Amino acid sequence: MAAVPLDAAGGPHSPTRPPVRRENRIAIALRGSLIGVAEALPGISGGTVALIVGVYERLIGAAGHLGAALRFAVTDLPAGRGPGRALEENRRADWGLLVPLAIGMVVGLLLSARLLAPLVTDHGQYAYAVFFGLVLASLWIPFSGSGGRWKAREWLTAAVAAGLAFWLTSLSLGGAADNPLAVIGSGAIAVCALVLPGLSGSFLLLALGMYEPTIEAVNERDLGYIGIFATGAVVGLVCIVKLLRMLLERHHRITLVVLTGLMAGSLRALWPWQGDEHDRTLYAPDEAVGPTVLLFLLGFAVVTAVLVAGHRRTAAAEGRGRGRGRHART
Repeated sequence: MAAVPLDAAGGPHSPTRPPVRRENRIAIALRGSLIGVAEALPGISGGTVALIVGVYERLIGAAGHLGAALRFAVTDLPAGRGPGRALEENRRADWGLLVPLAIGMVVGLLLSARLLAPLVTDHGQYAYAVFFGLVLASLWIPFSGSGGRWKAREWLTAAVAAGLAFWLTSLSLGGAADNPLAVIGSGAIAVCALVLPGLSGSFLLLALGMYEPTIEAVNERDLGYIGIFATGAVVGLVCIVKLLRMLLERHHRITLVVLTGLMAGSLRALWPWQGDEHDRTLYAPDEAVGPTVLLFLLGFAVVTAVLVAGHRRTAAAEGRGRGRGRHART
């Protein structure tokens, strides 16, 4: 009996197997730009947008390897062990995702800080209506990704997470001293909010009184301030990504349950009828109800259309895979 040839992965070789498709780097950069835009707008979570555009779990995994590389570089060098483990973690990071995504995020952040942030400030009710619809429809992503129907304790867990996010987004916004420690701390908190869907890094910066100085530093290219802020962001990234990556690997279902709750509770920050940054009171719809509802429906419809299109593409790909499998068996 002739030996079955094996491919590089150790599986049976098939001459008709299609080549691996390279990802479109421009498409990844566009996804990154959407995340960057979200991070510049108070109330919008970059983590939520990462879920919507389908890169969230890959981003957490890649960032986990990057954080481990930084940690090993700091701990191994003084111990005289060399950079071996750091280089290995660097090689394992998904640079094909990280590089174009980071470029897109920087571009999106710069454009949003210059153009969109003032627009949200001047027309907050209409902007929040669109965002409310986007995030509400996006709840389906972590909910469906958790797999299967939720049990009573999972609904309770999601409710507790939603209550926590609701409380955080109800805080009145205060000021903070503009000093290096405050900048480092705000950078760490902002990147934690980037990683956790439902929590807005920009909103938490507002709560700390660091939003306007940070946006001003970005617009004026204040590299000193940006460098200090980035240092805090790296510290926060190393800490939170390691924890979240472990949770997604070992407790995937309950982690997505919690993320769903956080996203649901964060909708409070996007309610179109509320007070200013010093008054977080929610009000019943009282003015411009018609246009606001239409914009909400527009945001909801956009995400719904993306989800339906993605479901159809997945179903078609699975159908083609089953067809190839039946052909191979015959």
